Amino acid sequence: MRPAAPPFKHEIAAELIAVLVAVTGSEPRVLTIQDQRALPSGPFELAHRSLQSGLRAWVERQTRLPLGYVEQLYTFADRDRAGATAQHVISISYLGLTQEQPASGEHEASWHSWYDYFPWEDHRLGAPPLIEETLRPGLKAWASAVPDRATQRSRRQRVAMLFGFEDHIWNEELVLQRYELLYEAGLIPEAVRGKSSTPLSENAAATAPGTPMILDHRRILATGIARLRAKIKYHPVVFELMPATFTLLQLQRCVEALAGKLVHKPNFRRLIEQQELVEETGETSQDTGGRPAKLFRFRRTVFAERAITGTKLPISGA
Repeated sequence: MRPAAPPFKHEIAAELIAVLVAVTGSEPRVLTIQDQRALPSGPFELAHRSLQSGLRAWVERQTRLPLGYVEQLYTFADRDRAGATAQHVISISYLGLTQEQPASGEHEASWHSWYDYFPWEDHRLGAPPLIEETLRPGLKAWASAVPDRATQRSRRQRVAMLFGFEDHIWNEELVLQRYELLYEAGLIPEAVRGKSSTPLSENAAATAPGTPMILDHRRILATGIARLRAKIKYHPVVFELMPATFTLLQLQRCVEALAGKLVHKPNFRRLIEQQELVEETGETSQDTGGRPAKLFRFRRTVFAERAITGTKLPISGA
C-alpha cells in the first residue's frame, strides 16, 4: 500500500488592524503609525484570549493608548493584499471611537486628519477643486482608454454616479467605492506598486492627491469612514466622540466633520430635540466667541428607554 500523501500546506496568518477615530477642532482624525503611513496593527497570536483582546494589546503597545468603543469593521482576505509573501494574510479590521489623546509607543504614533488621505471627500466648503482639476480629467482618460463603446459608456456612468458628475448627487457614504475606482483607474500610488505597466503612468499616480498608506491600509481606512458616515445617521455613536458636556454647535460641527458635508442647522437641532438624545446641564460655555451657549450632555439612559432606529440626519446638498 502506498503511503498517504502529506497534507497540503498553506500558511494563513490573521492580522488585526484598528481604524481609531477622534474629532478634534472640527476635524476627523485617525491614529496612525510608521510616519503616518500605517494603521495600528499586529498579528493574532495564540496568547491572545480573543480577536478584540489581541487588537487592544497591539494598539496599546504601539500607541500607549487604551481602546474604548470598538466594533468589528470588515475582514479582508484578498490573496494579493500583502504583496508577494508565502502566507495568505487575512486582515480583520475594527473601528474604534475615542477622544484624541497624545500618542507615543514604539512606532511613531500620531493623529492626522482623514482628509489628508482622502482630500476629495471633504465637501463642507463645496466640492474640492482637485476633483475637477485632477481627478475628473484622469477618470475621463481612463473611461476612454478602452476601444469598446459599451465599456466606455459603463465606465463614464460609474464615474458620474460616484463623483456626482452630470446631475448625479454626491453620496458621502460611497467612500470605499470611490477609492476603489481611483485604484482601478491607476490614479493613486497604491495602484502601481510592483507593476510594470498600468493604465496611467507611475508619474501620474504619484502626483495624485492624498497621502498613500502601506499595503491596503488606505482601503481599510476608506471602509471605516464609510461605515461611520452611514452609522451616524441611525445610531448615536457620534456621542462616543464628544466630551462629557458640549454645545449643540460643537455637536453639529462633529457630525459635519464626519460626513464631510454641512447639515441644516434648524433641522439638526429639531431632530436632536425630538429624539431626546441630550439634556441641558444648567451650565453655559464661555468659549463660543459670542453669547454664552448652553451646555448639554448625552442621555445614555435613552438606550434603556427605547430603541433609536430610522434616524436620518438632515445633511444638506450644499
